[in-house]
Amino acid sequence: MKFSGKLLRVLIATISFVAIFMVSCKKENSSTSAVPPGQQKISLYLSDDPALFDKVLIDIQSVKVLVDTSAVDSLEHPWRHDHNWDDEKDTSVVWQDLTIRPGVYDLLTLRNGADTLLAGGTIPQGKIKRIKITLGSDNSLVKDSVSYPLHLYPGDSVITLKLSGNEFDEYLAGQFQLWLDFNVGKSIINVRNNEFYLRPFIRLFITKVTGSIDGEIKPWDAYAVVSVYNADTAYAIPFGDGKFKVRGLTPGTYTVFVNGSNGYQDTTVNNVTVSSRQETELPHIVLHK
Repeated sequence: MKFSGKLLRVLIATISFVAIFMVSCKKENSSTSAVPPGQQKISLYLSDDPALFDKVLIDIQSVKVLVDTSAVDSLEHPWRHDHNWDDEKDTSVVWQDLTIRPGVYDLLTLRNGADTLLAGGTIPQGKIKRIKITLGSDNSLVKDSVSYPLHLYPGDSVITLKLSGNEFDEYLAGQFQLWLDFNVGKSIINVRNNEFYLRPFIRLFITKVTGSIDGEIKPWDAYAVVSVYNADTAYAIPFGDGKFKVRGLTPGTYTVFVNGSNGYQDTTVNNVTVSSRQETELPHIVLHK
């Protein structure tokens, strides 16, 4: 097909305009994805240290953070008393709401390396000194296929985590992330005859300075429980395929104890080395009766 000179010029001009428009849009999209000056983006991920329940359902309604935007670390001032510090009229200290999906989270789905984005948002630059999680009333657990209410102690509907301000991992310029590991085993109290109360115990970690241990345990009907310990102890309950993972471990040497049941014997793996940003994979473990 032949084009006249005039038509060819129009065609070239049109193509040039489209190319310039696309480049302009690309730059605009790129600039809008960047962190605005004076701001920071944060992401909070939720994971779980499991316990021997079928489900643990936690009603999370809101998440907010306390940001200290001042150059001076105001929490270190000796005249500040922590019990009323949040009420002081300090314009450099601000509470910021984060975006979340309010509702019920089954914590036991967030184990063996799984997690979910709990909350995130763009907030003023500064050190994050508090994380405040507000719980609703729709909390429960399922044990042996029976559902039970999970009660809150008075005053425990708000979980306040105190931070030093340096816990977050800056994985990109101006973008920070942190993991909240909800330790179900330590958080649920059976006060009497299957009357359960929630007293939340949450451990913070980032992947940049911690490592993990993973492995596979057979057979499935051993119903194994894995304990990983040195100075502290973390737990895992393998999925149906036998695979497990324990995250957020401080670098060091660990002992892995596998508790078998249903007639299967326990076993121990000693001198397991954990390094930052590394997954330590154990040899396949087969339990015997």
